[in-house]
Amino acid sequence: MVRRVIFYVLVSVVFVAALAFSVQPALAQNTKNSGAERGQADRVLSRGQQAALTPDAVLAELLEGNQRFVQDDLTTRNHSARVREAYAGQFPKAVVLSCLDSRIPVEDVFDRGVGDIFVARVAGNFVNEDILGSMEFGCHVAGAKLILVLGHTHCGAVEAAIDDVRLGNITAMLANIRPAIKESGDFAGKKSSANPEYVQAVCRQNIRRAVSQIRNRSTILAGMESKGEIKIIGAYYDLKTGTVSVVDE
Repeated sequence: MVRRVIFYVLVSVVFVAALAFSVQPALAQNTKNSGAERGQADRVLSRGQQAALTPDAVLAELLEGNQRFVQDDLTTRNHSARVREAYAGQFPKAVVLSCLDSRIPVEDVFDRGVGDIFVARVAGNFVNEDILGSMEFGCHVAGAKLILVLGHTHCGAVEAAIDDVRLGNITAMLANIRPAIKESGDFAGKKSSANPEYVQAVCRQNIRRAVSQIRNRSTILAGMESKGEIKIIGAYYDLKTGTVSVVDE
């Protein structure tokens, strides 16, 4: 009798151990699959999907993505798969003109992946002929629905322009930003690069100026905006919080 009881106990222990061993990989696989499913839901955009988007919808999507960035809840993506998926064509949602600043990882800031946005970068996020041509390609040829000029707090290029820095090719580069300083002439406080409020005022005006320049210097983009095909806006990135806010014109 005792032997029989011991036998049944041993069989039960072996059965429970085997069951636990089989369930654990299944749970792990389920967790892995849920992450994979989340990545699969975020696929490279097709031409038809891009065409169905509106400028307002794209802006809302970028701002929602920024909230996920702020909360450290970025979408898990299989970048290798996206690269292979996008090789034959691209249908991005937006064009972002950002400052060169290394502290602004543009795709992550908006929780976007491979093939989602065109990104142009130049210190001080100003507009020139090459960038305008790139924007025209991005919107008129490739179908992007939004142009977003992204300036940021404590911009070194703006501070250098305020200080009237003269050095090599930096001199000519800063000439594109200096008009924003003149346009901020009604600022009431101390006009110095050491005054964060003044730097912020010039940064915001520099963003507005870039938006205006896009419209004034590109009849193609201005025409597309007037037809409601695209939207051109400015936005301001806070280096401390990671938050993006739309700049009023």
